[in-house]
Amino acid sequence: MDGEVPSPSPSRKLGFTYRLFRSFFRFLTSIWFREVNLVDDESLGDEAGVLFITWHPNGLIDPMLMTARLPGRVTTLVHHRLFNFPFVGWLFRAAGVIPIGTTGPEMLNIVRGPSTAAVLATSAEELANGGRVLMFPEENTHGASTVQHVRSGVSRLLLSAYRKADALGRPRPRLVPVGLHYSNSHRFRERAAIVLERAMALPEPPAEGNGEAWVEAVTNAIEVELGRVNHAKSTWRDRTLIWKGRSVVHAEKMRQSGEALTPPSYAEAVLGARRLRAGWEYMVVHDPRAANELVKLCEAHFQELDRRSLRPIDIDARPPELTASGYLRVLGSWLWSLVWMFGLVTWGAMIGNYVPYKFQSLVDRWNRSRGMDDSLLGSVKVLSSLVVFPLWWLLLSLSLVWTLLDDQSPVYSGLASHQLLRYVTDLPAAGMFVFFMVFWPLAARAHMKLYARLVRSTRRLRQWTAWKDETNEWQRLVTTQRSIAARLVGLGAALVLPGDPDWEDPPAGHDDVSVVRPRGASPAGASNSPISAQGFE
Repeated sequence: MDGEVPSPSPSRKLGFTYRLFRSFFRFLTSIWFREVNLVDDESLGDEAGVLFITWHPNGLIDPMLMTARLPGRVTTLVHHRLFNFPFVGWLFRAAGVIPIGTTGPEMLNIVRGPSTAAVLATSAEELANGGRVLMFPEENTHGASTVQHVRSGVSRLLLSAYRKADALGRPRPRLVPVGLHYSNSHRFRERAAIVLERAMALPEPPAEGNGEAWVEAVTNAIEVELGRVNHAKSTWRDRTLIWKGRSVVHAEKMRQSGEALTPPSYAEAVLGARRLRAGWEYMVVHDPRAANELVKLCEAHFQELDRRSLRPIDIDARPPELTASGYLRVLGSWLWSLVWMFGLVTWGAMIGNYVPYKFQSLVDRWNRSRGMDDSLLGSVKVLSSLVVFPLWWLLLSLSLVWTLLDDQSPVYSGLASHQLLRYVTDLPAAGMFVFFMVFWPLAARAHMKLYARLVRSTRRLRQWTAWKDETNEWQRLVTTQRSIAARLVGLGAALVLPGDPDWEDPPAGHDDVSVVRPRGASPAGASNSPISAQGFE
């Protein structure tokens, strides 16, 4: 028998439980990521339902991050296998996440949830009444550099929602692709960006019947659209080249404008990568020989930087003159950060978090040795944190309360005999326990900020050490990188690319490269079928 399906909520009120668990997800993701950008959420409006779709590269973190950051009350549909983790089913349901997958007894026995048909029917009604639903069309999480096979569930859900909205006389829901970008999807304290794209313009659906032809056409368009908004490439090598190329383009543009070199926000970096990807793929199609030559030049340069343990930013940020005062400022900042690292906050963070942190490291190594997919490593870390860290804080707090307040403790007698410290023994045990349980996570949060400052200072100190090392052949590296940057900037200046005032997004089912054009040429529109770019081959 199907489990109970949440009823649609035309008013779309968030509700206390949803707010509570969304705040909890925001807390978790704000710890896991050092920066999260949400772009273009103000363009959604509220006149019709919204079906959000995105790819699924990072297991449990994807629905957590999207639930935490997407505006309004969002019903999230995820594959039922993610509910197999301990506590996840209860946690996800409280935050509006619903399992979806098979319709057989396997799903019902594992997650005790409604069947797929029931979930899709209720979600269609939710959309028709103006609600918001999030779905991962690939269904399964993965660690690939490109979008995997998109299934037809989204198209079928949308067709049903269209028909229900028409019957109710309401506006049809919109299909909004979401770009989900991670600087590193499974490493702690990386960056993330959520980019809400314009709604897809879809063909008129059939008024009756199963609409198989419409479903197939929309599914194919969704697969192309997800690849476009998530900068899909055939290999991680391609994606890495794009992101490193974006870095040198950013530095060259700031240099040409006379501005001081400052790092972009992650959302700005994502747009820069999108522009470079579109321009490069246009070049591959229209001038493959020049594109191949430029790729080889970039790859050789970046490989040389890797061998020297350098990054493109190390080349661009190197000052013309290495003065002693500049080095002393960096050294002073590093020493200041180091001194603060030995304060009460840091010791509290180490006592309260070192043991579970090392335990997680061992679990991570064990999972890697078993060949666990990278897309699940971050999920396991976040999930184990929900259990390991609170359990350690509980044991530590109980131990300290007993040590300080129990008359059988050897420490108690020492405190009781001291003129001032004896007042500690009169504190209420419950109050002390609550204090310690709150202190450990707050100390960890404060410690992360101190640690981030120390990491930045250490990186700058290493930069100066590398800059003073003449064996790095700085003049040659600078000349090569600026030559590459100038060619890439020239490529972008000659084309109309994403982010330009006269840029027009491609129709649904077409990649950016299909509407890239030389500057000064009139828009010709997309071709009848998506251009299949060759990547960096």
